[in-house]
Amino acid sequence: MLDVVLVAPVYRNADTLAELAARMAAALEGRTWRLRFVVDACPEGSLEVAERLAAADPACLTVTALDANGGQHAALAAGLAAGLAAEDDAAAWVCLDADLQDPPEAVPALLERLGRGDVDAVFAGRRGAYESRARLVTGGLHRAALARMTGLPADAGAFVAMSPTARSAVVRLRAPSVVAALGVAGIRSTSVPVERTARPSGRSAWTSTARLRQSSRTLAWVLGRREHIGR
Repeated sequence: MLDVVLVAPVYRNADTLAELAARMAAALEGRTWRLRFVVDACPEGSLEVAERLAAADPACLTVTALDANGGQHAALAAGLAAGLAAEDDAAAWVCLDADLQDPPEAVPALLERLGRGDVDAVFAGRRGAYESRARLVTGGLHRAALARMTGLPADAGAFVAMSPTARSAVVRLRAPSVVAALGVAGIRSTSVPVERTARPSGRSAWTSTARLRQSSRTLAWVLGRREHIGR
């Protein structure tokens, strides 16, 4: 039985995958774990790097390759749903970015909090100047609106540890956002503060337009679900 399965969407992350795997191995020493790279139809060599790393360490690394680019949350949902038979009874599931903005060293703290048993999702509460001020402000506004609509922590992002129950809820709902799915499903959640860092290389695929579109879709979906179930 695996202690934890980790899912990382991959797009323009070829140069960070090896470091991500190495730091995850160090952070989770003594635990049984598997990291699933979900390559989101990236045309820039990420798939080749991910497959090479997985071939060198098949016990801990695996790859899901998507045929069409669907964005971060679609890739996360695909990775959560693509568990192998050996992963079905994992004690916990973790979503995190592959660009190293979500520090692997924070995963044990998320798992420790999850292990207390009083919640089914533990978010890495976003801290730090990890992107431009404009992005920090707009991201904060989106999270505040989502928190007000769902009761989620106001600092909740897509770096999150989940119980099998929470993972099943996310897979079932097919939401535009993993975070929103947890809120709409009424999953018991909390957050622990985690300092994020700037990307060590490359640039985000999330343009301002893409971020606005994703936020609008997510909030509209949450509103529709709330009306449908009378929340």
